[in-house]
Amino acid sequence: MTMQALSLADRIRAYVVAAIIDPARAAGRTTVTVRAGDIHAALDLENRLPAVCGALDAHKFYVESGVALTQRRGPKFGATAEWVFAL
Repeated sequence: MTMQALSLADRIRAYVVAAIIDPARAAGRTTVTVRAGDIHAALDLENRLPAVCGALDAHKFYVESGVALTQRRGPKFGATAEWVFAL
């Protein structure tokens, strides 16, 4: 399936895994922090911060990526929302 055929939430989750989670694991890190505004900018989205936050708050993301949420900081839907994941 191509990136274009994926839903926006699936595209967001796939990007976070490929760009942040996998490289952190390869580097031997045990935790990683993901910031909604950084993902929003990297994917060149406009006015889609709720979608970014929703995708990263979803249980589906934790299951598919094999991470555990250790901390959720900031607003529910905003650029400064952050997730700290145990890898």
